[in-house]
Amino acid sequence: MANQPSAYVTNGNDASVSVIELSNNMVVRTVPVGNSPSGIAITPNGHFAYVTNRGNSNVSVIRLSDDMVVQTVPVGYLPYGIAITPNGQFAYVTNSGGNNVSILRLSDNKVVQNVPVGNTPLRLAITPNGQFAYVTNTWDSNVSVIRLSDNKVVQTVPVGNLPNGIAITPNGQFAYVANRGSNDVSVIHVSLNEVVATIRVGEDPIEVAITPDGQTVYVTTITSYNVYVIDTLYNQLDDLVRIGGAPLGVAITPNGQFGYVVNNYSGTVSVIRISDDKVIQTTHVGDQPIAIAITPTSNAISNPSC
Repeated sequence: MANQPSAYVTNGNDASVSVIELSNNMVVRTVPVGNSPSGIAITPNGHFAYVTNRGNSNVSVIRLSDDMVVQTVPVGYLPYGIAITPNGQFAYVTNSGGNNVSILRLSDNKVVQNVPVGNTPLRLAITPNGQFAYVTNTWDSNVSVIRLSDNKVVQTVPVGNLPNGIAITPNGQFAYVANRGSNDVSVIHVSLNEVVATIRVGEDPIEVAITPDGQTVYVTTITSYNVYVIDTLYNQLDDLVRIGGAPLGVAITPNGQFGYVVNNYSGTVSVIRISDDKVIQTTHVGDQPIAIAITPTSNAISNPSC
């Protein structure tokens, strides 16, 4: 619930979301949602989670105080990724089958606009200042930059092959993009909208998360069964964490002490202790989990069960 720091995991083959209580890393609830849930984002105030359901082309709204679905919102075709603006007013949803982004106004949960982007948009990230959204267009191998003041695409940035996951550093200066087709990570300088570094990782890098201090990037590689750790100061590999079962989604606790990695094939979530990059616990969730989001109140957790 909202007063308990939790992780929410979309189970792609179960039409459900698993709720993990971070104090003991146990699943405490399973919330039914739509078919093939993929993306998930939690509002900055920690009151609601928004889940994209590819199979129904809609979004489930979960009220976190009681983990109940309180609304279902139609969006575009095959929605996949979702991100919420820092002010909590809008959610941006990538419609992978419609080649556009739906803008959902959260005050009344209405779609107010659809923005055309590239071919098969999957994931997106919003800059900390709330001014831009960066959208990975998988089959175009580029990233669309949407200016949120007028929801116009103002630039398109070429990256590696088949970009998927994307995350932006807390200072808003760089975006890290996992390129599944070229087995590397592109680093976009946000003020220039140019790739300034390319970092080789393992096979099929798919999702990205950045620690709150901005010093470390965690990249899941679904075929390599590894999580690659990148030092942002030098944009070099710093460590490698062996994870079983095809790691996919990844999220970092707000206090920066733990990383939670979704293992798609094994139906589990691995807990990485950031201080030494060791897996300290594995939790079983649903069938073929995809994405994970952690409530903002997770900064109260200092020592998950290990």
